[in-house]
Amino acid sequence: MDRIRGEFIDIVEWTDDSRDTIVWRFPRYENEIKMGARLVVRESQTAVFVNEGRIADVFTPGTYVLETQNLPLLATLKGWKYGFHSPFKAEVYFVNTRLFTDLKWGTQNPVIVRDAEFGMVRLRAFGAFATRITDAAALLRELAGTDPQFRTEEVQEYLRQLIVGRLANALATANVPVLDLAGHQDALGARLAGILSEELAPVGVAVPTFIIENISLPPEVEAAIDTRARMGIVGDLDQYTRFQTANAIGDAARNPGGAGEGIGLGMGMAVGQRLAAGLAPQAVPAPPPGAAGGPPPLPPQEQWYVAVGGRQQGPYDPAALPGLVGTGELTRASLVWRVGMPAWLPADQVPELSPLMSSVPPPLPPQV
Repeated sequence: MDRIRGEFIDIVEWTDDSRDTIVWRFPRYENEIKMGARLVVRESQTAVFVNEGRIADVFTPGTYVLETQNLPLLATLKGWKYGFHSPFKAEVYFVNTRLFTDLKWGTQNPVIVRDAEFGMVRLRAFGAFATRITDAAALLRELAGTDPQFRTEEVQEYLRQLIVGRLANALATANVPVLDLAGHQDALGARLAGILSEELAPVGVAVPTFIIENISLPPEVEAAIDTRARMGIVGDLDQYTRFQTANAIGDAARNPGGAGEGIGLGMGMAVGQRLAAGLAPQAVPAPPPGAAGGPPPLPPQEQWYVAVGGRQQGPYDPAALPGLVGTGELTRASLVWRVGMPAWLPADQVPELSPLMSSVPPPLPPQV
Protein backbone atom coordinates (compact mmCIF):
# COMPACT_ATOMS: atom_id res chain seq x y z
CA MET A 1 0.00 0.00 0.00
CA ASP A 2 2.88 2.42 0.72
CA ARG A 3 4.25 1.82 -2.78
CA ILE A 4 0.87 2.30 -4.41
CA ARG A 5 0.19 5.41 -2.33
CA GLY A 6 3.59 6.82 -3.38
CA GLU A 7 2.62 6.47 -7.04
CA PHE A 8 -0.20 8.97 -6.53
CA ILE A 9 1.56 11.41 -4.17
CA ASP A 10 3.44 14.01 -6.18
CA ILE A 11 3.86 16.74 -3.53
CA VAL A 12 6.88 16.78 -1.23
CA GLU A 13 6.24 19.13 1.70
CA TRP A 14 6.35 19.42 5.52
CA THR A 15 3.77 21.04 7.74
CA ASP A 16 5.35 21.22 11.17
CA ASP A 17 2.89 20.53 13.99
CA SER A 18 5.56 20.58 16.72
CA ARG A 19 7.58 23.35 18.34
CA ASP A 20 10.86 21.54 18.84
CA THR A 21 11.66 19.72 15.57
CA ILE A 22 14.76 21.05 13.82
CA VAL A 23 15.21 18.46 11.05
CA TRP A 24 12.53 16.17 9.56
CA ARG A 25 13.08 13.55 6.85
CA PHE A 26 10.33 13.19 4.26
CA PRO A 27 9.03 9.58 4.39
CA ARG A 28 8.64 7.88 0.95
CA TYR A 29 8.58 4.23 0.02
CA GLU A 30 12.20 3.33 -0.70
CA ASN A 31 12.89 7.07 -0.99
CA GLU A 32 11.40 7.13 -4.51
CA ILE A 33 10.35 10.55 -5.83
CA LYS A 34 8.47 10.87 -9.12
CA MET A 35 9.88 13.04 -11.83
CA GLY A 36 7.70 16.14 -12.12
CA ALA A 37 6.63 16.07 -8.49
CA ARG A 38 6.25 19.40 -6.74
CA LEU A 39 8.48 20.41 -3.84
CA VAL A 40 6.92 22.96 -1.47
CA VAL A 41 9.32 24.72 0.87
CA ARG A 42 7.55 27.09 3.23
CA GLU A 43 8.92 30.16 4.95
CA SER A 44 11.31 29.32 7.80
CA GLN A 45 12.20 26.04 6.01
CA THR A 46 15.03 24.74 3.88
CA ALA A 47 14.90 21.47 1.91
CA VAL A 48 18.07 19.43 1.47
CA PHE A 49 18.35 16.57 -1.02
CA VAL A 50 20.77 13.82 -0.05
CA ASN A 51 21.81 11.22 -2.62
CA GLU A 52 23.78 8.16 -1.60
CA GLY A 53 25.03 9.87 1.56
CA ARG A 54 26.05 13.12 -0.16
CA ILE A 55 24.24 16.45 -0.09
CA ALA A 56 23.04 17.06 -3.64
CA ASP A 57 20.86 20.20 -3.63
CA VAL A 58 19.52 22.80 -1.18
CA PHE A 59 16.19 24.57 -1.79
CA THR A 60 15.10 27.80 -0.11
CA PRO A 61 11.41 28.79 0.39
CA GLY A 62 9.30 28.41 -2.74
CA THR A 63 7.56 25.82 -4.95
CA TYR A 64 9.66 23.73 -7.35
CA VAL A 65 8.91 21.14 -10.04
CA LEU A 66 11.40 18.33 -9.64
CA GLU A 67 12.86 18.03 -13.11
CA THR A 68 16.34 17.76 -14.53
CA GLN A 69 16.79 21.53 -14.89
CA ASN A 70 15.97 22.05 -11.23
CA LEU A 71 18.31 19.31 -10.03
CA PRO A 72 21.53 19.89 -11.96
CA LEU A 73 23.82 18.53 -9.29
CA LEU A 74 21.61 15.49 -8.65
CA ALA A 75 21.41 14.83 -12.38
CA THR A 76 25.19 14.91 -12.60
CA LEU A 77 25.50 12.51 -9.67
CA LYS A 78 22.98 10.09 -11.16
CA GLY A 79 24.26 10.45 -14.68
CA TRP A 80 21.11 8.93 -16.12
CA LYS A 81 20.75 9.17 -19.89
CA TYR A 82 16.99 8.92 -19.80
CA GLY A 83 16.50 12.39 -18.37
CA PHE A 84 14.82 11.24 -15.14
CA HIS A 85 11.65 10.08 -16.83
CA SER A 86 11.35 7.32 -14.23
CA PRO A 87 11.23 7.85 -10.45
CA PHE A 88 14.53 8.58 -8.76
CA LYS A 89 15.68 7.85 -5.22
CA ALA A 90 16.81 10.61 -2.89
CA GLU A 91 16.39 11.51 0.75
CA VAL A 92 14.72 14.85 1.40
CA TYR A 93 15.39 16.58 4.72
CA PHE A 94 13.40 19.62 5.77
CA VAL A 95 15.36 21.90 8.09
CA ASN A 96 13.42 24.33 10.29
CA THR A 97 15.10 27.77 10.14
CA ARG A 98 12.72 29.62 12.43
CA LEU A 99 13.82 31.03 15.78
CA PHE A 100 13.71 28.40 18.54
CA THR A 101 12.99 30.28 21.75
CA ASP A 102 12.71 29.52 25.44
CA LEU A 103 15.68 27.17 25.55
CA LYS A 104 16.92 26.99 29.14
CA TRP A 105 20.45 26.94 30.49
CA GLY A 106 21.98 26.93 33.98
CA THR A 107 25.16 26.18 35.89
CA GLN A 108 25.12 22.85 37.69
CA ASN A 109 28.39 23.73 39.44
CA PRO A 110 29.33 27.24 40.61
CA VAL A 111 31.65 29.42 38.58
CA ILE A 112 34.54 30.86 40.62
CA VAL A 113 35.47 34.49 39.92
CA ARG A 114 37.73 36.98 41.71
CA ASP A 115 36.04 40.10 43.07
CA ALA A 116 37.86 43.19 44.35
CA GLU A 117 35.57 43.54 47.39
CA PHE A 118 34.68 39.96 48.35
CA GLY A 119 37.71 38.08 47.01
CA MET A 120 37.07 34.61 45.59
CA VAL A 121 33.33 34.25 45.00
CA ARG A 122 31.33 31.27 43.69
CA LEU A 123 28.55 32.34 41.32
CA ARG A 124 25.60 30.44 39.92
CA ALA A 125 23.51 31.64 37.01
CA PHE A 126 20.60 30.59 34.85
CA GLY A 127 18.58 31.97 31.99
CA ALA A 128 17.27 31.30 28.49
CA PHE A 129 18.50 31.61 24.92
CA ALA A 130 17.19 31.38 21.37
CA THR A 131 18.83 29.61 18.47
CA ARG A 132 18.43 29.60 14.70
CA ILE A 133 19.76 27.37 11.90
CA THR A 134 21.80 29.45 9.48
CA ASP A 135 23.35 26.69 7.32
CA ALA A 136 21.14 23.64 6.78
CA ALA A 137 23.78 21.65 4.92
CA ALA A 138 26.38 22.21 7.66
CA LEU A 139 23.86 21.18 10.32
CA LEU A 140 23.16 17.88 8.54
CA ARG A 141 26.85 17.16 8.09
CA GLU A 142 27.97 18.05 11.61
CA LEU A 143 25.06 17.43 13.99
CA ALA A 144 21.87 15.87 12.63
CA GLY A 145 23.33 13.21 10.33
CA THR A 146 20.70 10.70 9.22
CA ASP A 147 18.38 11.26 12.17
CA PRO A 148 14.83 11.21 10.68
CA GLN A 149 13.57 13.64 13.32
CA PHE A 150 16.23 15.80 14.95
CA ARG A 151 14.81 17.73 17.93
CA THR A 152 16.02 20.60 20.08
CA GLU A 153 16.43 18.30 23.08
CA GLU A 154 19.18 16.44 21.22
CA VAL A 155 21.30 19.55 20.83
CA GLN A 156 20.26 21.52 23.93
CA GLU A 157 22.65 19.73 26.29
CA TYR A 158 25.55 20.34 23.92
CA LEU A 159 24.65 24.03 23.76
CA ARG A 160 24.27 24.23 27.54
CA GLN A 161 27.74 22.80 28.11
CA LEU A 162 29.14 25.24 25.58
CA ILE A 163 27.39 28.14 27.31
CA VAL A 164 28.66 27.24 30.78
CA GLY A 165 32.17 26.85 29.42
CA ARG A 166 32.10 30.37 27.98
CA LEU A 167 30.25 31.94 30.91
CA ALA A 168 33.19 31.65 33.32
CA ASN A 169 35.51 33.50 30.95
CA ALA A 170 32.90 36.17 30.25
CA LEU A 171 32.35 36.86 33.96
CA ALA A 172 36.07 36.82 34.76
CA THR A 173 36.99 39.26 31.97
CA ALA A 174 34.00 41.60 32.41
CA ASN A 175 35.77 43.50 35.26
CA VAL A 176 32.39 44.19 36.88
CA PRO A 177 32.04 44.09 40.70
CA VAL A 178 29.80 41.35 42.00
CA LEU A 179 27.35 43.88 43.45
CA ASP A 180 26.99 45.51 39.99
CA LEU A 181 26.48 42.34 37.93
CA ALA A 182 22.70 42.75 37.95
CA GLY A 183 23.04 46.02 36.08
CA HIS A 184 25.30 44.48 33.43
CA GLN A 185 23.35 41.29 32.67
CA ASP A 186 22.10 42.61 29.31
CA ALA A 187 25.61 43.54 28.19
CA LEU A 188 26.98 40.17 29.31
CA GLY A 189 24.16 38.38 27.49
CA ALA A 190 24.84 40.25 24.23
CA ARG A 191 28.53 39.49 24.53
CA LEU A 192 27.92 35.78 25.10
CA ALA A 193 25.48 35.65 22.17
CA GLY A 194 28.20 36.92 19.85
CA ILE A 195 30.80 34.50 21.21
CA LEU A 196 28.47 31.49 20.92
CA SER A 197 27.31 32.40 17.40
CA GLU A 198 30.87 32.69 16.22
CA GLU A 199 31.81 29.34 17.74
CA LEU A 200 28.71 27.54 16.39
CA ALA A 201 29.00 28.94 12.86
CA PRO A 202 30.82 25.82 11.52
CA VAL A 203 27.82 23.64 12.45
CA GLY A 204 25.28 26.07 10.97
CA VAL A 205 23.82 27.32 14.27
CA ALA A 206 23.53 30.89 15.59
CA VAL A 207 22.48 32.22 19.00
CA PRO A 208 20.85 35.61 18.28
CA THR A 209 19.44 36.04 21.79
CA PHE A 210 21.02 35.15 25.12
CA ILE A 211 19.34 36.13 28.38
CA ILE A 212 20.83 35.99 31.88
CA GLU A 213 17.85 35.88 34.23
CA ASN A 214 19.75 35.67 37.50
CA ILE A 215 23.27 35.55 38.92
CA SER A 216 23.21 34.30 42.53
CA LEU A 217 25.83 34.49 45.26
CA PRO A 218 26.63 31.92 47.96
CA PRO A 219 24.36 32.13 51.04
CA GLU A 220 27.13 33.45 53.29
CA VAL A 221 27.89 36.32 50.90
CA GLU A 222 24.20 37.15 50.60
CA ALA A 223 23.95 37.17 54.40
CA ALA A 224 26.87 39.62 54.62
CA ILE A 225 25.22 41.88 52.04
CA ASP A 226 21.92 41.75 53.94
CA THR A 227 23.71 42.67 57.19
CA ARG A 228 25.40 45.64 55.51
CA ALA A 229 22.08 46.75 54.07
CA ARG A 230 20.37 46.56 57.47
CA MET A 231 23.14 48.63 59.02
CA GLY A 232 22.67 51.26 56.35
CA ILE A 233 18.92 51.35 56.94
CA VAL A 234 19.28 51.54 60.74
CA GLY A 235 21.61 54.54 60.59
CA ASP A 236 21.95 55.81 64.19
CA LEU A 237 22.58 52.67 66.28
CA ASP A 238 21.82 54.48 69.54
CA GLN A 239 18.38 55.53 68.35
CA TYR A 240 17.80 52.03 66.99
CA THR A 241 18.72 50.52 70.39
CA ARG A 242 16.26 52.80 72.17
CA PHE A 243 13.54 51.86 69.71
CA GLN A 244 14.21 48.13 70.20
CA THR A 245 14.25 48.56 73.99
CA ALA A 246 10.90 50.36 73.93
CA ASN A 247 9.40 47.57 71.85
CA ALA A 248 10.77 44.96 74.27
CA ILE A 249 9.19 46.79 77.22
CA GLY A 250 5.85 46.79 75.42
CA ASP A 251 6.13 43.06 74.74
CA ALA A 252 7.02 42.40 78.39
CA ALA A 253 4.04 44.45 79.54
CA ARG A 254 1.73 42.31 77.43
CA ASN A 255 3.16 39.17 79.07
CA PRO A 256 2.47 39.62 82.82
CA GLY A 257 3.87 37.25 85.39
CA GLY A 258 6.98 35.09 85.33
CA ALA A 259 10.23 36.48 84.10
CA GLY A 260 8.48 39.05 81.93
CA GLU A 261 7.89 41.42 84.82
CA GLY A 262 11.52 41.27 85.93
CA ILE A 263 12.74 41.82 82.43
CA GLY A 264 10.32 44.68 81.95
CA LEU A 265 11.40 46.25 85.25
CA GLY A 266 15.06 45.99 84.37
CA MET A 267 14.51 47.47 80.94
CA GLY A 268 12.34 50.20 82.43
CA MET A 269 15.12 51.17 84.85
CA ALA A 270 17.61 51.22 82.01
CA VAL A 271 15.36 53.44 79.93
CA GLY A 272 14.75 55.67 82.95
CA GLN A 273 18.44 56.11 83.45
CA ARG A 274 18.82 57.01 79.78
CA LEU A 275 16.00 59.52 79.98
CA ALA A 276 17.40 61.02 83.19
CA ALA A 277 20.78 61.36 81.57
CA GLY A 278 19.17 63.01 78.59
CA LEU A 279 17.17 65.49 80.75
CA ALA A 280 20.05 66.40 83.08
CA PRO A 281 21.60 69.79 82.32
CA GLN A 282 24.75 69.36 80.38
CA ALA A 283 27.81 71.40 81.20
CA VAL A 284 28.52 73.73 78.36
CA PRO A 285 32.25 74.20 77.85
CA ALA A 286 33.39 77.80 77.93
CA PRO A 287 34.50 79.19 74.61
CA PRO A 288 38.25 79.59 74.20
CA PRO A 289 39.86 82.94 74.94
CA GLY A 290 39.32 85.44 72.18
CA ALA A 291 36.29 83.58 70.72
CA ALA A 292 32.86 85.19 70.53
CA GLY A 293 31.29 85.20 73.99
CA GLY A 294 34.53 84.20 75.73
CA PRO A 295 37.05 86.12 77.86
CA PRO A 296 39.53 88.40 76.15
CA PRO A 297 42.85 86.84 75.11
CA LEU A 298 45.67 86.79 77.66
CA PRO A 299 48.22 89.57 77.30
CA PRO A 300 51.49 88.45 75.74
CA GLN A 301 54.24 87.71 78.28
CA GLU A 302 57.52 89.60 78.24
CA GLN A 303 60.50 87.77 76.90
CA TRP A 304 63.90 88.47 78.54
CA TYR A 305 67.39 87.93 77.22
CA VAL A 306 70.43 87.55 79.53
CA ALA A 307 74.11 87.93 78.70
CA VAL A 308 75.99 85.00 80.20
CA GLY A 309 79.74 84.77 79.64
CA GLY A 310 79.53 87.32 76.85
CA ARG A 311 76.81 85.35 74.98
CA GLN A 312 73.11 86.04 74.57
CA GLN A 313 70.82 83.51 76.25
CA GLY A 314 67.02 83.38 76.02
CA PRO A 315 64.35 84.30 75.52
CA TYR A 316 63.06 83.55 79.04
CA ASP A 317 59.58 84.00 80.49
CA PRO A 318 59.41 86.03 83.72
CA ALA A 319 58.63 82.81 85.57
CA ALA A 320 61.99 81.37 84.48
CA LEU A 321 64.10 84.25 85.82
CA PRO A 322 64.11 83.13 89.50
CA GLY A 323 65.61 79.86 88.41
CA LEU A 324 68.43 81.72 86.65
CA VAL A 325 69.04 83.69 89.85
CA GLY A 326 69.24 80.48 91.81
CA THR A 327 71.85 79.01 89.44
CA GLY A 328 73.89 82.22 89.49
CA GLU A 329 73.41 82.86 85.76
CA LEU A 330 71.47 86.05 86.57
CA THR A 331 73.14 88.49 89.00
CA ARG A 332 72.83 92.19 89.75
CA ALA A 333 75.57 92.96 87.27
CA SER A 334 74.19 90.68 84.50
CA LEU A 335 73.20 92.57 81.40
CA VAL A 336 69.53 92.02 80.43
CA TRP A 337 67.25 93.21 77.63
CA ARG A 338 63.62 92.93 76.54
CA VAL A 339 61.53 94.40 73.78
CA GLY A 340 61.07 98.12 74.40
CA MET A 341 64.42 98.73 76.14
CA PRO A 342 66.79 101.08 74.28
CA ALA A 343 69.94 99.09 75.26
CA TRP A 344 71.28 96.33 77.48
CA LEU A 345 71.32 97.32 81.16
CA PRO A 346 72.54 95.68 84.38
CA ALA A 347 69.74 93.77 86.06
CA ASP A 348 69.80 95.93 89.22
CA GLN A 349 69.07 99.01 87.05
CA VAL A 350 65.87 97.60 85.55
CA PRO A 351 62.80 98.54 87.62
CA GLU A 352 60.84 95.40 86.65
CA LEU A 353 63.61 93.20 88.03
CA SER A 354 64.09 95.15 91.31
CA PRO A 355 61.94 92.75 93.39
CA LEU A 356 63.90 89.82 91.98
CA MET A 357 67.27 91.48 92.59
CA SER A 358 66.42 92.46 96.20
CA SER A 359 67.03 88.85 97.20
CA VAL A 360 70.40 88.78 95.50
CA PRO A 361 73.26 89.90 97.78
CA PRO A 362 75.53 92.61 96.45
CA PRO A 363 79.04 91.67 95.36
CA LEU A 364 81.65 91.28 98.09
CA PRO A 365 83.83 94.29 98.71
CA PRO A 366 87.39 93.98 97.50
CA GLN A 367 89.82 92.63 100.07
CA VAL A 368 92.83 94.78 101.13
